Amino acid sequence: MLRIHCTAQDLLNVTVADHPAPLLELSLAFMALQRRDVPPAQGRWWRRSAKGLPRAARPLFQLLSPEGVGPLFLDPPTEGFEEGLESVLATSRARVRAELQRVCAAGLPVTPWLRSLADLDRTAWQELELALRAGYRHLIRREWPRLVSGFHAETAWRSRVIAQQGLQAAITSLAPGTRWRGTTLEAELPRDVEITLHGQGIVLLPTFFWTRHLLAAPQPDGRVVLVHPAVTPLSLHPLDPADDPLVTLLGSTRAHILGLLVHRRTTTDLARQLTMSVSTASTQTKALRYAGLVHSRREGKAVWHACTPLGLDLLVQSSAGQSR
Repeated sequence: MLRIHCTAQDLLNVTVADHPAPLLELSLAFMALQRRDVPPAQGRWWRRSAKGLPRAARPLFQLLSPEGVGPLFLDPPTEGFEEGLESVLATSRARVRAELQRVCAAGLPVTPWLRSLADLDRTAWQELELALRAGYRHLIRREWPRLVSGFHAETAWRSRVIAQQGLQAAITSLAPGTRWRGTTLEAELPRDVEITLHGQGIVLLPTFFWTRHLLAAPQPDGRVVLVHPAVTPLSLHPLDPADDPLVTLLGSTRAHILGLLVHRRTTTDLARQLTMSVSTASTQTKALRYAGLVHSRREGKAVWHACTPLGLDLLVQSSAGQSR
């Protein structure tokens, strides 16, 4: 059983993640590959990925269990792979040892390679870097465009549930068996995990490779990332962005911008993320604003943009249409 003890402030600080996390998805993909009870919709991905998995990536199986157990330093919720890898390689010795002790106590075998990682052996950590790079190339990189598209549709829908039905409905619908007892969140889990929060809040993060129970990842800043299976599996999202009805309607750039604007962003933020000029980003948001899909507001020198209810509905309906 998972129990997360929240304060009133934590419940005021529940947010939806604003980007998918490539290293987290990589870890969850390795966990899923070790299971034999994958859903039918994921079967093709499982067979293809398991058959061609590079030898260099296989050491990660020693760190990640099919029950969702793994060291938290291995999958920081960063937006970019290289940024996340840099964070992994900079993990302190104390944290590495503490996390490896925790996952081994939860059932992972103590192997010579894990002992070498705990001792910060240079060769072992070079093998870890090679494993993460090889695993990312094989499992994540080719899926990333539709994973990002699916992520934006999922978080738009989840944000709308919070707005229309409230926080209780949004969180209890994350996975079967999830419930509230007062301000304590309970969820089914193969082992007992107790987490006590102190006001920093919860971040809801959908995943497209893990399809089972909720996973809770406490962060160094005091928040907990609550990882939950996406409503629409990755296999039901289009292989080609051109097959996305939202892309057909708006064009790929504006569809991407609309997905990003599930969370407020400035014109400069959009330009940076889409590697375009600020003036081009401004022109694109202007077109979306005239269509009633985005609203904009100037605060000081920055102009902030976000989806309107119509824009959110369009994202949600696009995702629902792809899954039928």
